[in-house]
Amino acid sequence: MNDTNSNLRTIAGAMRRRLLIDSLFKYVMTFGGISVIVAISLIFFYLASVAYPLVKPVEVSGWQSYGVPGGVGERTVYLSSEEQREIGARFTDQGVVHFFNLRDGAPRGEVKIKLPEGASITIFAAGDAHEYIAAYGLSDGRVIVVKQHFGVSFDANNKRVIQPEIVYPLGEEPVVMDEAHAAIQKLAIQSKDDATTLAALTGDGRLLLVGLTATRNLVTGAVAIERSAGKLDGVDGEINNLIIEVKQRDLYIGHGSKFIAHFDITDKSQPRLMQKQQVAAEGETLSALNILSGGFSLIVGTDKGNLSQWFQVRDAQNNYTLTRIRDFKPMPGKITTLAPEYFRKGFVAGDNQGTVGLYYATSQKLLWRDPVGKGGIVAAETTPRANGLVIQSADGKLYAAQVHNEFPEVSFSALWQKVWYESYEKPEFIWQSAAATNDFEPKFSLAPLTLGTLKAAFYAMLIATPLALLAAIYAAYFMAPQMRRVAKPSIEIMEALPTVILGFLAGLWLAPLVENNLAGTLLSFVFVPATVMLAALFWHTLPENLSARMPPGWEAALLIPVVMLGIWLAFQLGHPIEAHFFGGDMPHWLTTEMGITFEQRNSLVVGIAMGFAVTPITFSIAEDAIFSVPKHLTTGSLALGATPWQTLKNVVLPTASPGIFSAVMIGMGRAVGETMIVLMATGNTAVMDLSIFTGFRSLAANVGVEMPEAAVGTTHFRLLFVSALVLFVFTFVVNTVAELVRQRLREKYSSI
Repeated sequence: MNDTNSNLRTIAGAMRRRLLIDSLFKYVMTFGGISVIVAISLIFFYLASVAYPLVKPVEVSGWQSYGVPGGVGERTVYLSSEEQREIGARFTDQGVVHFFNLRDGAPRGEVKIKLPEGASITIFAAGDAHEYIAAYGLSDGRVIVVKQHFGVSFDANNKRVIQPEIVYPLGEEPVVMDEAHAAIQKLAIQSKDDATTLAALTGDGRLLLVGLTATRNLVTGAVAIERSAGKLDGVDGEINNLIIEVKQRDLYIGHGSKFIAHFDITDKSQPRLMQKQQVAAEGETLSALNILSGGFSLIVGTDKGNLSQWFQVRDAQNNYTLTRIRDFKPMPGKITTLAPEYFRKGFVAGDNQGTVGLYYATSQKLLWRDPVGKGGIVAAETTPRANGLVIQSADGKLYAAQVHNEFPEVSFSALWQKVWYESYEKPEFIWQSAAATNDFEPKFSLAPLTLGTLKAAFYAMLIATPLALLAAIYAAYFMAPQMRRVAKPSIEIMEALPTVILGFLAGLWLAPLVENNLAGTLLSFVFVPATVMLAALFWHTLPENLSARMPPGWEAALLIPVVMLGIWLAFQLGHPIEAHFFGGDMPHWLTTEMGITFEQRNSLVVGIAMGFAVTPITFSIAEDAIFSVPKHLTTGSLALGATPWQTLKNVVLPTASPGIFSAVMIGMGRAVGETMIVLMATGNTAVMDLSIFTGFRSLAANVGVEMPEAAVGTTHFRLLFVSALVLFVFTFVVNTVAELVRQRLREKYSSI
């Protein structure tokens, strides 16, 4: 009896321990599962939080209004400000420059432009905003060139003090524009370094061009100014606007209220009329014209409120034509002022109904629009860092605001559609985040990176999927157990091989090998299967006493030399074929004769290298799934008279299909996220091309290459997180769909 009670207590204790372990295991598994979900969710929300500011709307706030410095008795011709958004400048038609605090409008001094005796101001012109250059045209045919300067010093309390002033870069003596001394009616100026260009319309209707080049004597320090002058002919109708581009090579003249005449002014003494282009539609007139930062694009505003961007495009004959690139959402009224940003492709537009709009050219976005003040907009300006607006309306007041507009270049169209960038012949998908010059505009199209990612996965899976699945079927179903115990671990060891080594071999060994033996490489994809099939046919023709010497399941060992023979034959025949049909150089023939670009590091190389990287994991999972099919199913099928191949087709593969499908999807996930092989074996070029002979750049490789050099918080930095987010979402969607398909397959074949 005691023994019975002792046994019962032992059994009860064991049951309690088992229940405790089961309960503990349940909680551990639950905690682990929830932790995985939380970790994945945190990754997603972190990526989304870094990317979110890219889609936040522009915020214009902190409006301040005050009376126009200097009073309304003088007409404002230009507004500007210094980099710290503390001091603004108002240029008037009387030659007075009023400096004031942007915060409250308090005066910071004024400067009266020094006019020669007997001359009066007739016109004003401003050059490129960040050069702070301007000019006043005079009634005697001369021009005074002035430049704003904001000196920075520190007082006794180490507080920064900004000291605004006006300097005369060409001297206080006015520049003679017209030797006939006719009044200047229209004026344009650009000045950079030692070169200055002026264009003017005189009172008697002549268009004049003057180029000034300053040369400093390195010994004496004396400055000599070389002058070249020319006359502009061929412009009809009333002259509305004169615009000189920043590099002082092109002059644009708005005339006839509808047209722009383009002159090549590289040689200032002999300007050439290149074209006349109508920029305003019928029923509209040209009301405002300005040039964007960088000097390539013109922004045209009309009396109907329409806005459009134009720049020169090279045609097939290597001629440049002023072309309408894009239109923007129109303003409610007649465009009265256009002010470009200092360093970006944005601009401010104001109309005669008092509405101000903030636009960005490349992304074709209207960022913000609102009425400001009462009456029409007289003048507008964005601060140098594009973080503020200064507006004067017809009510005689200045309005200043703070602008949060850090990522205007980002839009759905800019990221995923073709964009027509300056100096390009047509709209294109381009990712180019950095360049060597300040004129460069970043190009952030994710389309070529996404295509590169899909391209890498496609070619890798094209090679890996049949290789891995057929090997898995043979190893699990036909191979001898002793051979399987050697072959399977050998293939799985390849999973541990660092992909940087595969990338290194692909880039430095495989890529030159493929280029030098392109015909042989392509023939290998035909010769290897063909030689295997011929070897199988030959095997079945052998006498039974010879074929029976090979134990069942070991036949694959004989295929190793057969595969090597197929590759050797392909490479041996490749060179004569190239010599006979392709002039001895198939890559060169593809490029010159077929127009197919061939790059040494291309998709074919990546497909081969990544195929071998993806094959082990796909093989391992698929082989386990096939090998795990219950033996009673296969033996039952064979007992009913089915052949091994019929059993494989009708029993084994359907039963193992969920695992096989999982293997393929996991392999594709590996291919999509691969970085080092793509980075080292593709040339890393972000191009939109489906050709197997060109390279590409994937999202993962792009993040790996550019993240170390991306400044934190910039558009470039955040778009790299967008790239990671796209990869994350793509993988999540694919895996979700794969799991749904796997579950359906499991339900469908669970009754077998």
